[in-house]
Amino acid sequence: MLTFISPIPIGGPNVKCSKNSNPLRILSAHDFPDFLPKQIDKVKDLYARKMASRIERIPVNFSKGCVMSSCVKPKEQKEANPVVLLHGFDSTCLEWRYTLPLLEEAGLETWAVDVLGWGFSDLGRLPSCDVASKRDHLYQLWSTYIKRPMVLVGPSLGSAVAIDFSVHYPEAVDRLVLIDASVYAEGTGNLAKLPKALAYAAVYLLKSIPLRLYAASLFFNGLPLSTCIDWTNIGRLHCLLPWWEDATVNFMISGGYNVIDQIKHVKHKTLIIWGEDDQIIDYKLGVRLYCELQNATLRQIPKCGHIPHVQNPDVVSRLIVEFVQSDRSQRPKPDSVSTISVPVITSTCTSRYVAHPICGNLTS
Repeated sequence: MLTFISPIPIGGPNVKCSKNSNPLRILSAHDFPDFLPKQIDKVKDLYARKMASRIERIPVNFSKGCVMSSCVKPKEQKEANPVVLLHGFDSTCLEWRYTLPLLEEAGLETWAVDVLGWGFSDLGRLPSCDVASKRDHLYQLWSTYIKRPMVLVGPSLGSAVAIDFSVHYPEAVDRLVLIDASVYAEGTGNLAKLPKALAYAAVYLLKSIPLRLYAASLFFNGLPLSTCIDWTNIGRLHCLLPWWEDATVNFMISGGYNVIDQIKHVKHKTLIIWGEDDQIIDYKLGVRLYCELQNATLRQIPKCGHIPHVQNPDVVSRLIVEFVQSDRSQRPKPDSVSTISVPVITSTCTSRYVAHPICGNLTS
């Protein structure tokens, strides 16, 4: 099912919060877990600060040992299968700072999980951070804490993580959501052949502020400079942990993700979301992915870049809610083309609004 979705303004007078929601407040350094880099206190984005205050570490035992693994756990568990949010390459669960609250507001049990080797997990005793280790770690986290088939959401390279996981552990996945998927790269390519000294030099460049500012300018359209700087600081926060360089080099020289041959084996119902103005990954690859998956729906968001869940969280959350709540027994015909209206997320009380840098207001 190929569908085009018009952008929906975030917030405004028609968006309410639940009666149990609290307006965003300014958080002090004492509100953050002590394992986060102290630079978190310099972040201005209130949604990032609020989500950072919820990050915790939970023990995950897997083949490489026990890792205190970082995640944001749901506020409450429900009977329905949960939504589990991954993140893109070299990122963290803070990538979901705008979308996760909206999914929770819609009544979904929602986890945001840091993939092994990235995020804020304790890698003081660094395990291997290759694909097999990342997969095993995610499975053990799932089998220990989640224990039900999950709606696994993967943006960018997180889509490769999701595909790889769903093929190896189909029983752990209910359905997939792939956002601007980076699934056609053949691993890390020639980077895997770099001498270690050059690999560390490349990784050091990866965390540089100028490079990440440039990347942010490609990811988002019309982002004010002050916001671009703040979002860059959020995006590189985990790079300040002492094991980040070792973990990233380990992943690089291990070869990375190559899931091209796995795509045809994905049998789960899949929602593909794509930003029309993605300057990182061509939209044609989204159409190719839609054609190669057995049971997929493709939704395009106009005037949106590479990270829709940050740029257009209201649209993304509504698409996910619709997908999760749709009749699981229905299977769309692969050649069908239609437009499905996006359900409005409603609630019961007025709230204080906080401006989203691009799209307007978000509920608190």
